[in-house]
Formats: sequence, C-alpha cells, structure tokens
Amino acid sequence: MRHLRIASIVAASIISSAILLAAAPAPLSQPAAPKRPVTNTYWGVEVVDEYQILEDVTDPEVVRWAEAQNAYTRHWLDSRPEREAILNRVVALTHSDSPEFYALTYRGGVLLAMKRQPPKEQPFLVVFPPGDSLTGEQALVDPNTIDPSGSTSIDFYVPSLDGRLVAVSLSQGGTEDGTLHIYEVGTGRLHDDAIPRVNGGTAGGSVAWTADGKGLYYTRYPHQGERPDEDLFFYQQIFYHTLGTPASQDTYVLGEEFPRIAEIELETSEDGRYILAEVSDGDGGEYGYWLKGPRGGWIQIAEFADKIIHAEMGLDGALYLLSRDNAPHKKILRLPYDSPDLSKATVVVPPSDAVIRSYLPTADRLYVVEMRGGPTQLRVYDLAGGSQGVVAMDEISTISGLVGLEGDEILLRRQSYTTPPAYYRYRPQTGRLDPTPLAHTSPADFSDCEVRREFATADDGTKIPINIVMQSGTKLDGSVPLLLYGYGSYGFTLTPYFVAHRRIWIEQGGIYAVANIRGGGAYGDDWHRAANLQNKRLSIDDFATCARYLVERNYTSPDRLAIQGRSAGGLLMYGVMAHHPKVAGAVLSHVGIGDVLRTELSPNGEFNITEFGTVKDETQFRGMLAYSPYHHLDGGTTYPAVMATTGMNDPRVEPWQSFKMVARLQATGTANPVLLRVSHKTGHGGGTKLSDRDQQLADAYTFLFTALGVPYTLLDHAR
Repeated sequence: MRHLRIASIVAASIISSAILLAAAPAPLSQPAAPKRPVTNTYWGVEVVDEYQILEDVTDPEVVRWAEAQNAYTRHWLDSRPEREAILNRVVALTHSDSPEFYALTYRGGVLLAMKRQPPKEQPFLVVFPPGDSLTGEQALVDPNTIDPSGSTSIDFYVPSLDGRLVAVSLSQGGTEDGTLHIYEVGTGRLHDDAIPRVNGGTAGGSVAWTADGKGLYYTRYPHQGERPDEDLFFYQQIFYHTLGTPASQDTYVLGEEFPRIAEIELETSEDGRYILAEVSDGDGGEYGYWLKGPRGGWIQIAEFADKIIHAEMGLDGALYLLSRDNAPHKKILRLPYDSPDLSKATVVVPPSDAVIRSYLPTADRLYVVEMRGGPTQLRVYDLAGGSQGVVAMDEISTISGLVGLEGDEILLRRQSYTTPPAYYRYRPQTGRLDPTPLAHTSPADFSDCEVRREFATADDGTKIPINIVMQSGTKLDGSVPLLLYGYGSYGFTLTPYFVAHRRIWIEQGGIYAVANIRGGGAYGDDWHRAANLQNKRLSIDDFATCARYLVERNYTSPDRLAIQGRSAGGLLMYGVMAHHPKVAGAVLSHVGIGDVLRTELSPNGEFNITEFGTVKDETQFRGMLAYSPYHHLDGGTTYPAVMATTGMNDPRVEPWQSFKMVARLQATGTANPVLLRVSHKTGHGGGTKLSDRDQQLADAYTFLFTALGVPYTLLDHAR
C-alpha cells in the first residue's frame, strides 16, 4: 500500500468524560444501521455478517444511514464550545509563513521540488535558478491555479534527463486517479500531451524518460473495454509515448507476464542508456526486476524469490541492489549493467546490526541511511564498500530524501519530534552537514519538551521501543492525558518526525508517544515478518503491551489514554479496541480496516493479501479470523469512545470498512460514544486540500479532549 497531539496542567479536580458528555447539548438521533444477516462459509467455518449490506455504499438505504451518522457526528463535534478555538489553533500552528520543501529532484543541472505554502490549498512544483543559493524558486506547476477549488493535486513528477521537460501526474478529490501532463521547465508551457490512467490508488504510477527527451515509458492501468470493469484497477503495465502524438497511439512495452497485483516503478540511468522496471507482487515486499539496455529488449535480472527489494542506478555502470537474502537487516549488492547476472553480484555493504533504510550511489561514494529501532544515521562508503564513517548528528532524528548533486555532494532532509524538516548539504571534503535555505520554521515551539526512548517487554520477552514526547518537568502521577500512535504493517517504520499541530496536545498538558511494534521494520525483515499474514494479531498485542507499559510507569491511566492510527494503523486501533478494550479510553481510527475477511474483495484489498492474508488459504484464514476486529465485538463489553473517519473517494480502504465497524460497535450497546465522520470530498489522505485537513484536525482534537474528559484551556498565546 503506497505508499497513516500543553502550559496548562490538568486541574486537580478533573472533569470526567461522563460529566462532559452529560453537559453537552442533546444530539440528533443516531440511527441503527440496516441489518441483513448473511452467512459466509470459509473452510467449514460459518461466519455471520449482519452488516454486509453496508458494503454497497450506493444503496439509498446505506446512503441515508451514513448521512444521518455523519450529521450526528457533526452535531456532537460542533456543539463543543472549544472546537472553534481548537480550529483556530490548528490554523495558527500549521499555516506557517515559512514554506516547506520536499521531494527534491536534480536532473541536468536543474533542481525541482514540491513546495507547501499555506494558505494555498495544495503543494505545488517549483524550479530553482542555476547555482548553489537554493533560493529564488519559481512556481512551475501549481494545482491551486489549475483548479481554484483546491481539489486537484500532484501525484508525482519526473523531470527529463536534461531538465528541460517534466512529466506531472494530476488527480482530483483524493482519488489518486492520475493523468500525465508534460510541461517545459524553462517556461512552464503545457504541452498538448495528456495520458490518462497513469496513476492510481492501488498500484501507484511512474515514468522514465528516454535519453533524448523525445519520449517516455509510463505505467498504465487498463482502459475501459480492454478488460472487464472489475479488473480496471489491476494489471498495471508499461507503455511508451512519443511526445507530440496522441496517447491513443502509444505502444505496449512490457507487463503481460506481471502479476495481476503488480506495482511498477520505473527509472532511467543517468546517461539514459538503461531503463529499470521494479515490479512488486502486491504489498508484501516481494519484487522482480527487468532491465532494458542499449541493444533493446527487456531482460529479467531478479525474480520475486530472489529477495531483492530495491535498486538504485549508479553512475559507475552498475546497479546497487538492496537484498534481504540471508540478511534480515539487509545488504547492498553491486551488479554491472552490461553483465546483469545476479549470481555474480558482489556484496559492497554487508549485513550489520543496523537496518539499511535507504541509500544513494554518487560518482565515487555510497551514502547509506541506517536505522536502529527508529532513529537513523548517515554512513558513507566508497563504491567498493569501504566505510568512511558516520556523519555526525546533533540529535535523534530522521534522515530521508537523499538527492545527488554534482560529483559526490548531496542534499538530505532531516527532522525530529521537536525540530522541523530542513535540507542540509553534505560535502565529503569537509565531512559536515551545512544548513541550506530550504529549512522550514514553525510557529510550533517544542523547546520546552524532552524526548525519551523506552522499551516495553512483550509476553515473549521482546523489547518494543516507545518514543515519548512531553514537556520537561511533567509530573508522572497517572493523571496526564497521553496519545499513543502506531502503525505496524508492511515493514514501514515510524521514525522521529515533526508535526506542528502536535503542539495542541502538548501545550494542554498531554504526552505524545509512538510505539514501533512488530509488523513494522524497526529491526529489519524479521521484525516485519513476525507480525504479518496470519500472525498480524502480534502487532495488536505489542501495541497493547506498550499501552500498559505507559500506564504501569505512571505516564497516564487507561481512562486518560487515547490511541490513534491511520489506514493499516486504523486496523491496529480497531484490533486493540476489540481484543484489549480496557487499555484505552478513546480510539481514533482514520480510514481504517475493520473486516479483514472481506478486505480482499476490494481492489486495493487484493494488493494487501501479501500483508494481511487471504481467506483462500486455510492457515491464513484462521489467523485472520482470530485477529479481525469486526468479528470480535460483542454486546457484553464496554468499549472505549471511538471516532472512525473515512473519505468517500478513498481508493485504498473502502468507506464501508468504517461503516461496518461503526454499525457493529453501536449495536453492542457500549456506553461510550461511537462516531462516524464521513467526507465526500477526500480520499485516503493524499491530495486532501489544506482547509479540509484543518477541519479534520479540529474534529480529531475535539473528540480526543472530550472523550478523555480533558478541558481545553485557551492559553494566552493562542488567543
């Protein structure tokens, strides 16, 4: 799945959640969901699904129910007198005058970047003038101008090798259904070329230019009529487009032999002589590689079983491959372009106790970002694998976005829980990280905070890292509200990251924590594989272990603990709530999965089989049934307060996942509120315009403060 927060201390006389709810204005009625029991049989096991009707989100009865649920939620939230103040604080903290830059690319002496600049609704593409100043950027492709409503967003962009042209995928309303457009970098002129169905929410999208810039290879989903309607979000393949010709004349290149759930990334070598296609078999971490050379034709250089999981195209006539073959922390191999026999690849960076997170080959060096349980560092090698040491860092942070400049100079993006993202220039001759003007400054000041790193112990003895952010001097007596965030899927790791609006939680006396549970990649491939497929329940139990640890250490108490996650993290939240209902007082699940058994019936759910499992395999089915949150809710349990959020344009997690989960939760008769927030203008999160994001955040914090019984205090600086 391509890739889901204070100087007032809580008063001694704490207002309970029950009192807060009782004091609120009487809400609208919250309707019962339409119920049509259906029995599904898997491997001799009959599973009754009372709310399968909710999977048809176009059914008028379902539409009326969802609208009434959303109206109830809006009344519940909007009637809270503090919501307007919270919204104002969100805007004050996130609408910074200082821009934020990300996704930098350097091609042909031209530097491009995405720029986020409130109050503009969407980030936009900029180009920098020649030279090293990294200032004076000009807007090149601005979705805010293209679509003043703010509903159009950039999915991705790829410049030509000479930096003269740039291909940009644009989509609307969070759908991620992208059409490719071609712009001139020097003038911003839009060419007539428009290629539809290049990007999507299931397999993403990609482009690779030819050496002369007269054409490009691109990913494409089937067009209407090429395959049955149910297959239009699958079978991604590679096509070729000649600039200036109609897209209808584009030619098929490669992909008929790829899996139904293939996800393709394309890249061109620096000299344009080679094109690389990285093909993943769904979202489970299995990849195959195809290479096109000067002689024409494509050859497969790595199969899915070869455990090569990433590739970077070097400047020295070789591919640099990331392998997990007998290396759960990963290793880097070198494979020449002209003799790409994987069996003869040489190891340049052997496995170590550090997990390789990312890397970049330059003219004479290999830069490797290493991770140990979450925090990262940058190590430098020569191209033969000789280590030249670690680049000194002044705090626990996250390094990302390596960009090669001329020679061996690079730019890298660095941030932490308390420091906003900024780009630094590394020059190997000095061995230092030099600041650049591409540094975001934020109104959110975390200088009064400390960051702790602690470890909870799982039942099997495994140490689970927890990163904790709080104001220095916070009294740990169990009364402090704490927000615990998690994900735990796809081998993805939640590294230290800066979020300005997190200050809202901190300045109200709260603590923020992140649990790097199994299912993620904090300690490599074994950490991921321990908690995927039928073993996903382990992620849920790890997270509950972390929640209990924080209570045992008096950071908080169960009724003051809130948990939050997005997407696969939303599944995690539902799972903790269903299997460990007493560990938290509030649950916030954004675009989450609830019914694991039916997930694979949706387009992106089929891509997720390699992570969450399939009911077509008996072992996996039984494991899935054992952890699926939807199937473990009952009427004899009091569940925490819950708010589920979904976007009707979501191409990754179907809105009915939230519908079904809320319906079944409400039917249990739990005493705490169960809210459904539905947006008709957004999708999974990507492409959400700024003003809609403001509203989402205001709703989230309003729910959390209310559900935990934490009075929101309007501080002097927020007035």
